[in-house]
Amino acid sequence: MAAKGSSLNRTAFSATAHCLTGCAIGEVLGMVIGTALGWGNFATIVLAVVLAFFFGYALTMLPLLRSGLALAAALPLAFASDTLSIAVMEVVDNLIMLVIPGAMEAGVGSLLFWGSLAFALAVAFVVAFPVNRYLISKGRGHAVVHEYHGGHEHHGH
Repeated sequence: MAAKGSSLNRTAFSATAHCLTGCAIGEVLGMVIGTALGWGNFATIVLAVVLAFFFGYALTMLPLLRSGLALAAALPLAFASDTLSIAVMEVVDNLIMLVIPGAMEAGVGSLLFWGSLAFALAVAFVVAFPVNRYLISKGRGHAVVHEYHGGHEHHGH
């Protein structure tokens, strides 16, 4: 039983790290673009969230598309495996960015901005891990993609 729990934790950690990668790419790009252009918090966060979902889904779909799966088949798999995890991460990290005084206004050259963003993403990872673990234990979330690949973890995404 311990091996099964350990394997579940490993898979959930891998899924959460994958999700964090896509979210971080989108979040950083969105925050940098919005902050550099002097956009308000709302517009910057909307851009960051849209980009986080885009990159999160893209990172899931790339290996599926490379394996020969059609886009029409890969897209629903990405939606099924990543939507809740990305949503949790985005809510958490953006709320943290909003509650840290001056973080959103600090500018991309500021340690406050980057430190706040790194902290926000780290907390988002911690919050999303049990969500991913639960989903995978129920055959949902990233289990959908892993199941499609015969249950093998693929560390390239």
